[in-house]
Amino acid sequence: MRRSNKGDSIVGVISDTHGLVRPEALAALAGSDHVIHGGDVGARDVLDALARIAPVTAVRGNNDRGPWAERLPIRTTIEIGGVRIHVIHDARELDLDRAGEVDVVVAGHSHRPEIADRDGFLLVNPGSAGPRRFRLPIAVARLRIRAGATSAEIVPIAGSAVVVNGPCTTVTAPLGGRGEKLRRRGSR
Repeated sequence: MRRSNKGDSIVGVISDTHGLVRPEALAALAGSDHVIHGGDVGARDVLDALARIAPVTAVRGNNDRGPWAERLPIRTTIEIGGVRIHVIHDARELDLDRAGEVDVVVAGHSHRPEIADRDGFLLVNPGSAGPRRFRLPIAVARLRIRAGATSAEIVPIAGSAVVVNGPCTTVTAPLGGRGEKLRRRGSR
């Protein structure tokens, strides 16, 4: 069920649900053309709920156990709208020698929302949409892929306030060449 403009793709990004499906998270992801789960899913029911929104790509996190979880890959790379997206639970386990082969890396694990330029690829960590941990915000993220560029934004849910990389939570990255610097919306 495609809801974005012709040529655009909206990718919902969620991680660290730990078995909890928040209605606010589902509402924030509604309208996505694809959903990516960055691991620590917690239960097969979480993936089933996300699949009612859009096709799902998910990886196994360090807390995912059982037969359903064993079917999830540790890492995977998908292509959406010409953008190569690598999904891994813990960004510290990313093979940096191969990172230049992708445009976007989606990771979770830290429960801390982050959008950052990492030497030629866009790192997107949506934070956690699961049970609150310490004082960390509850959030998901959205990727918009449009006309050779990708942008990302953190979407706070459950009354959370999120500050990511300063006051700007959207990063726009021109695609086409590895190593191009990313432009943050509002910057020169």
